[in-house]
Amino acid sequence: MNGCVTACLGPAGSYSELAAQTLCPGNRIELLSTFPAVFDALEGGRADSAVIPIENSIQGGVLQNLDLLETRDACAVAQVRLRIDHRLAVKEGVRPEEITRVYSHEQAIGQCVRFLDSRLPQAERIFTQSTAKSLSLLDEHSAGIVGAHIRAPGVTLSAENIADEKNNFTQFFLLRRRAEGFPVHGKTVFFSAVCEHRPGSLLRLLECFSARGINLTRIESRPIPSVPGEYRFFIEIDGDIASASVREALHIAQANCRTFRILGVYD
Repeated sequence: MNGCVTACLGPAGSYSELAAQTLCPGNRIELLSTFPAVFDALEGGRADSAVIPIENSIQGGVLQNLDLLETRDACAVAQVRLRIDHRLAVKEGVRPEEITRVYSHEQAIGQCVRFLDSRLPQAERIFTQSTAKSLSLLDEHSAGIVGAHIRAPGVTLSAENIADEKNNFTQFFLLRRRAEGFPVHGKTVFFSAVCEHRPGSLLRLLECFSARGINLTRIESRPIPSVPGEYRFFIEIDGDIASASVREALHIAQANCRTFRILGVYD
């Protein structure tokens, strides 16, 4: 251990913990019960860094974390994509016909609908804070959906990946406090923007990048709760922050937006 602490969503065995171990080898991992608590630990100085899931290749953005990243004192400085391999977890000896409840994170259950409909149609689906949390809820009439990397005494995992789409990845961000600054070099820039509410404003924003040959790799809209009918755009571009053309495009984009905030710079 190097003395540094990385906060992420627990409990032990969560995909967030696996991502934290991948992004911060040697750090002590602090496992917390909610995403706001992860941001609190980073902002309050209890953690030197934090790791959050930000997008799944099937279900899209992790909306709570997009909103938190927009408003909290944190920025992304690195990222990793992990393959998601969902397995059905049961106590040893439990048969499928005995299962009346399936526990897991909302996204995991949503990614295994075909399996649940065909193999466990009788089971109620109950959301938990994380996939790993379902392990603590297992009994003789329940199952959980957990990662293939999970190992727990007295628990059996299915031999197969039960996800509807086997080629499934989740992107995780490594966060630092904004005061620590962004990397000087980073081949990808992630930002949020609110355009003026008039015709052509989004087009003008996007043209800042297309005119300079900068590719957009992601764009997602989120309604602004306090302003019905208006949206915040989360945009990722493929361009080095050190490049003059990228810096110029970001400067012009900011001038054309009501609000503009760089959320991450990473490779």
